[in-house]
Amino acid sequence: MASCAFLFAGATTALSDNALLEEVVPFEGQILFLGMNVPGMIVAVVRNGESVVVGFGKSAAGAGAPDGDTMIRVGSISKVFTGQVFASLVADGTVRLTDRLQDRLGWPVKVPQRQGREITLLNLATHGAGLPREVERVRDPAKPDFVPRETYAAALPTQALLFPPGTGLHYSNYGFDLLSEALAKSAGRPYSQLLKERTFDPAGLKDTRLQLAENDTRRLFQGHGADGQVVANTDVSDIQAGASGLYSTANDMVRWLTWHLASASRTDAEMRALDHAAYVQRDGLNPVSGLDELGHMNAMGLGWVIMNPERDRPLILQKSGGRQGTLSYIALSPARNIGVFISINKFDFPAATMMADMANQLIQQLAPR
Repeated sequence: MASCAFLFAGATTALSDNALLEEVVPFEGQILFLGMNVPGMIVAVVRNGESVVVGFGKSAAGAGAPDGDTMIRVGSISKVFTGQVFASLVADGTVRLTDRLQDRLGWPVKVPQRQGREITLLNLATHGAGLPREVERVRDPAKPDFVPRETYAAALPTQALLFPPGTGLHYSNYGFDLLSEALAKSAGRPYSQLLKERTFDPAGLKDTRLQLAENDTRRLFQGHGADGQVVANTDVSDIQAGASGLYSTANDMVRWLTWHLASASRTDAEMRALDHAAYVQRDGLNPVSGLDELGHMNAMGLGWVIMNPERDRPLILQKSGGRQGTLSYIALSPARNIGVFISINKFDFPAATMMADMANQLIQQLAPR
């Protein structure tokens, strides 16, 4: 039997009294973990104000099972944090959804157009700008994942767009990094400060950050490649925070999901409403690329992939992320007051599909339509 760490998470470490979560999540998680060839997995579920975090396997060689305080590189889940920053700046009037990137980026460069259509902030937040997945660059072997701001500024003026902005969708890290830069320039302060003010602080996050602190390495969820070999943890630049730079923990994901599910609260209500809205429907778009790997996309929110209700499954907002040998998935159903976060520490894409399926099925099982 694989090792399993079972604990409860929330604003405090007090045990949950939700017997249903205590019964269902460890059982379903154990079945999933035993069916995957991954070193470790952690599952967090929030439902009606109750929460549970369960870890399986090993967080690193010689370590025990991951727990609520294990530091996880959540990769592209960073994009929905950027979406929340965007929602907060729209809510307070700092920016508008349809502002042109040209007017908000603050660089002395010409932002590309196609067929007379210009890139807006909303295009960037919904993967509709026509930008490639990554900015073209020459990799530095000493810092293989580090892309400086200067690379984006040099590439953007001559960037050929894949389609006219707003007419299709193509998953783009490039676009979200530009979005975070434009939001920072619009607010007049560093993006790291915006993240703290607009996402970390409102939800009471304690361990979500862009750079590891001095003692964080010892609790890192050690990533592995598809071959099972350890993947080194490498730095990214500050501009890459928009697309994929964040670290977090399952306990902080519980806090963040709890913030998202507080639909009755007047605090941050405008920001939450903007953040959960569907802005681009799939119908009529051409192309649609890179958004269906872990669940069929029916519409796009501000970084959120939105899946329409289907049979007993309610409407779900979801986002996946992968970096440095970890794969993670977060899903929530605001109407049903439930959210799930799962992470594994191996680049195993069949396992990632199983992980996303379990999260969606848990939502369907615990909060059906």
